[in-house]
Amino acid sequence: MKSILAQVRTYERSVQLLMVNQFSINLGFYMLMPYLAAHLAGPLGLAGWLVGLILGVRNFSQQGMFLVGGTLADRLGYKPMIIAGLVLRIVGFATLGLVESVPALLAASAATGLAGALFNPAVRAYLAADAGERRVEAFALFNVFYQAGILLGPLVGMLLTGVSFRVTCLVASGIFALLSIVQIRALPARRGDDAKREQDQEGVLSQWRGILANRPFLLFSLAMIGSYVMSFQVYLALPLEVRRLGGDGTFGTAAVALLFAVSGLSTILGQTKVTAWCKARMEPGRALVWGLLIMGVAFVPLLAATAIPVPDGGVGLWLLAAVPPALSALLLALGTMIAYPFEMDTIVRLSGDRLVATHYGLYNTICGIGITLGNLLTGVALDTARDAGMSALPWMALLVLSLGCAAALYGLHRTGRLAPPVRDTQSELATA
Repeated sequence: MKSILAQVRTYERSVQLLMVNQFSINLGFYMLMPYLAAHLAGPLGLAGWLVGLILGVRNFSQQGMFLVGGTLADRLGYKPMIIAGLVLRIVGFATLGLVESVPALLAASAATGLAGALFNPAVRAYLAADAGERRVEAFALFNVFYQAGILLGPLVGMLLTGVSFRVTCLVASGIFALLSIVQIRALPARRGDDAKREQDQEGVLSQWRGILANRPFLLFSLAMIGSYVMSFQVYLALPLEVRRLGGDGTFGTAAVALLFAVSGLSTILGQTKVTAWCKARMEPGRALVWGLLIMGVAFVPLLAATAIPVPDGGVGLWLLAAVPPALSALLLALGTMIAYPFEMDTIVRLSGDRLVATHYGLYNTICGIGITLGNLLTGVALDTARDAGMSALPWMALLVLSLGCAAALYGLHRTGRLAPPVRDTQSELATA
């Protein structure tokens, strides 16, 4: 950890603040959201479809507004959108803990989703701008702070929710309030180097049409959907597999917690080393391909485990329920560690350093839609496997998805489409 902090100190203060910012955002978010469904269905007594609606509104408002949030960041500056997102989270989280009416809960849920759509593209574009040539290493460190928040948040939330869910909401809201004050006072104003010129020359719709015409960027975005579908299985398919074999008791709960611990701790301990090793030995396109391939290999232990007869109980059953999913979680984390910094850097390069936040916004929207569809199909595969006695089906499908996406990325890399677009510098200088 000392090595990580030492690396962070080598960056500008703005980059350091953005990393602490992301840790705090994830800490506050994950100390509350994992327990929201239980609060809505338990103490508030809402029907299952209402719980699903409230949670779905948050996801829809975030995914649907990423492009708008990125566009506003490019036009108005990164700092205003970061602050606006934090303020919305303060209001949204406090409201979730203080109200009981469905309309107010829906509004609060929508506000928390919109908050993410405002600050996520802005934070990434800001980080890319101020990290300069060290973008890859900066995004590696960023992922360490990101995962640390995810790892610590649920633990803090569990302790606070033991007191009351309202306390959890108010503490989470307080974290965002403190964070807002720090960002307002200490985060320098920043916007893309060409933001004012782009705003003067083009309208929003014209900018969007230009990005949609960026074929390499769109193909890259579509190819990367698979990485998000696969990594999300730490929260969907792997816990379900643990519960299927290990049950819902104490062992099942501990085994699911092990998944999250393996995923988070491996990233915190290994991300910077993995990134340094990959950057020294391979081009960004190759690193992306290898990252997706390893994420696919993550499902091989689960696929192999389907060939083993399920023990009736005892240590054998516990090992079968815990070890293959934990190994899969570790390999998924490794694949993500390899791909993520180069993925974030590739988006900047494919944008040509133009409207970077807008590109991040559209990218998040495309991948968000892909995650929704991918999780739906994964759920169908899990149900089909259970009903038809084909336990290998979901893992085979995810492995095939990995191979397909890796092949698409390899094709983009080999044909030079992951290289930055050529820009007419002389023409830009003449119009500046």
